[in-house]
Amino acid sequence: MRALLLFFFCTSIIFCRAQDADHQDYRRKTENWSRIYDKDIRGDLASFTIGGIEESLNKTPLKKMPLTSYDKDYIQFSENNITITVRTGTFAQLKHKLTYEGKFLVKIDGKPYYGNYGKIPQTTITEVTVITGKDTIHVPQNALFDLYNPVLNSADAVYVSADKRKLYVYMLNKDEAGSYEVTWVIQDNKYLRRVLDFGFSKP
Repeated sequence: MRALLLFFFCTSIIFCRAQDADHQDYRRKTENWSRIYDKDIRGDLASFTIGGIEESLNKTPLKKMPLTSYDKDYIQFSENNITITVRTGTFAQLKHKLTYEGKFLVKIDGKPYYGNYGKIPQTTITEVTVITGKDTIHVPQNALFDLYNPVLNSADAVYVSADKRKLYVYMLNKDEAGSYEVTWVIQDNKYLRRVLDFGFSKP
């Protein structure tokens, strides 16, 4: 399975270089997997992300939390006293400033964005919530605001680290302009960071 993903990853690079010629790509790679220097987190992410696939050999798979409920606008994972919910909503075009280069949309509200880059998004990620016991952790809006056209499906998952201190809320969003994957990292019942890689071609 990981070998097939490696093939998919390599061929996607060629695809995305061809896409770059159409318009300027302002999206930054400051949050991608290669910028993760914490050894434990990097190793965990390599076991399931496309961005970390080159270091995935012999990585022990992390435990996945069961998917317990989903619909067109939400997906939920639960186990024991932990529940993670991702909710989506409609993109309200009139509430945003759109910046174009020719016919291509390159920025929303002055910022580059992810999800069918170059076109107007249809949907947004409105909320990511982790409830563990009596604690509720909200992933902040600055880790959600530039992520569009989420596709809720079986590729999404929540992984639990071996020491059970970290939860990895993972989403893979596929589209014709180059897919992206995002992982929100929760550590010791606090939001830590997100890891974002993009430019993978749609299989």
